Amino acid sequence: MTDAVVGSRATPASGTGPRLDAKAPCPRPPMGWNSFDSYVVYLDEEAAMVNLDHMARILQPHGYEYFVVDGGWFEERDLVPGTKRPQRRKAQDCRLDKFGRYLPATTYFPHGMQPLIERTHAYGLKFGIHIMRGIPRKAVELNLPIEGTEHRAADIADTSDVCRWWDTNYGIDMSKPGAQEYYDGWIALLASWGVDYIKADDITAFPAEIEAVSTAIARCDRPIVLSLSPGQDTDPDLVDTYQRHANLLRTTRDIWDERDDLDIAFDAWKQWQDRGGPGFWPDLDMIPFGRLKVRTPAQAPVVNDVALQGRGLERDCSLTRDQRRTFITMRALAASPLFMGGDLPTSDPFDLALITDADVLACNQNGVVGHLAWERDEVEAWLAPNAAESGSGWVGFFNRSEEATTVATSLHHLNVPGSTVHLYDVWAAQDLGTQPIGDDLTTELPPDGVWFLRYTPGP
Repeated sequence: MTDAVVGSRATPASGTGPRLDAKAPCPRPPMGWNSFDSYVVYLDEEAAMVNLDHMARILQPHGYEYFVVDGGWFEERDLVPGTKRPQRRKAQDCRLDKFGRYLPATTYFPHGMQPLIERTHAYGLKFGIHIMRGIPRKAVELNLPIEGTEHRAADIADTSDVCRWWDTNYGIDMSKPGAQEYYDGWIALLASWGVDYIKADDITAFPAEIEAVSTAIARCDRPIVLSLSPGQDTDPDLVDTYQRHANLLRTTRDIWDERDDLDIAFDAWKQWQDRGGPGFWPDLDMIPFGRLKVRTPAQAPVVNDVALQGRGLERDCSLTRDQRRTFITMRALAASPLFMGGDLPTSDPFDLALITDADVLACNQNGVVGHLAWERDEVEAWLAPNAAESGSGWVGFFNRSEEATTVATSLHHLNVPGSTVHLYDVWAAQDLGTQPIGDDLTTELPPDGVWFLRYTPGP
């Protein structure tokens, strides 16, 4: 057979499947690089290798660990001659094995995924990959067999269930014989490649298929971190399912480099501030710093849908420096997974300094989801105590408005313990000395700005 070139909402039975806790493979928020913000679904093996080399040199020394290839790696496309840019938004075909499971497309990965995975592991890093919920529509159209069973793709597909924003798959009816076996085989194939991290998409509203992926992972000999997307479909009523079966949960829609994205992330943080911890991390999405949408240059001639996937055209991150400090401080205090999304070879020193800042990483890897401790007018104070040192931690005073403002309060009002406190201003890199816990803290905050402080007990 030529390489083939898109579900059920039933609630899973209570108590089934493995429970992930602090002994699971991600006791702290994962950190890494993800290809989506820079390459969307058009990453090729050469660009992947270059970004991997830069990750190993620039980010790995700071604890970044996961190199993740996002969607589209299985799609065959016609390219604009002389470029790696697709001619149109929708793929012409997809590549499958004989059991209806995706394989790397020859368009962007002519040597397959193994050279990239092996190079990732040779650096001591871990490899992640994006998958879509369900079974490829092409596998159903060809009615391909399900490995190790008498069943075929058409037996398990729910053809009325198609992702509204990427129609490559049909959902799987998990009540049908062969459904779990399909997921078992699909995840086992990825494990055999050496995959360490799976970003499962279009799945947060489908608990039965979440359990199916989790069960398949548990049946592998390889530990695999499971991340669930998309955030706009995340349902707080399903929190028990998410916590039982996943390590990461997207709580926002795709976050880009616009001011509204800051507000969306703050709202999600507020909603999920009491739900995360070791083994389960609410995810505010990737870090859109650096060069974005590199396959959609603004100066390119319009060919079909010029914007292609993702938001906008090629650009540098449009957030102001103050907004970027707010963005990364939020991720630190929220203990949100840290995945750089911009193109690493072209990232500027300011952005790289933000994502490798020692206090950002210490606060984030502290693994305590910060809580809203105080608010007045347009200012919010979010606090993350240090899990390893009583009376220590980090606090961010955020200006949620587009106008400059003044913050005036004390750490006593934030219920920080002790009688005296020593303060360090992270972004000013300034030691503020020791003061009584009840003394006022006052500073001017720029529009969308943040005052990020580390506190420790005073003498």
